[in-house]
Amino acid sequence: MPRSRVMSLIAATLLLATGCSEAADPPPTVAQVDLERYTGTWYEIARIPNRFQRQCTADTTARYTRQADGTIEVVNRCRTADGRYDQVQGIARVVDTQSNAKLEVSFFSIFGWRPLWGDYWILELAKNYEYVLVGTPNRKYGWLLARSPTLPDATRARLDQRMRELGYDPARFESSAQPPGRS
Repeated sequence: MPRSRVMSLIAATLLLATGCSEAADPPPTVAQVDLERYTGTWYEIARIPNRFQRQCTADTTARYTRQADGTIEVVNRCRTADGRYDQVQGIARVVDTQSNAKLEVSFFSIFGWRPLWGDYWILELAKNYEYVLVGTPNRKYGWLLARSPTLPDATRARLDQRMRELGYDPARFESSAQPPGRS
């Protein structure tokens, strides 16, 4: 089985498990997300370490593209320790159509059928869509993404405070390596 398929299966299985053991009070999401503005490329600034990204050492990005059927194509890409790029493709669907802040993602398909979905909640989003904090109801997974490869220290400090307010420990988020000058 190709490496990207194995990574897809692992990611889908782990993300599905996020809905099975939610904390008593899941974190609140943002009030509204404009999915047209949300699409595009995001750079991973930090993440809570997880098994389905353990091969990623640098240059991690997520690209979201709206599809005609209302879903969002998701392409996650990263550089591995040997310098190659690893990529996985999936889809996201909106679960909460009032806010568009609760989505589910799937990276595993069997002849077009997607039996495994994982939560993708937008917990904090800059008004100008320059950064986003994404998490899961049980707080086991989390990602800090930005439109540029770095965030100013003051912005990161504000986001760390917001993580604490949402019940996350900012120390669990490991910084992601992005090459200097990349934009």
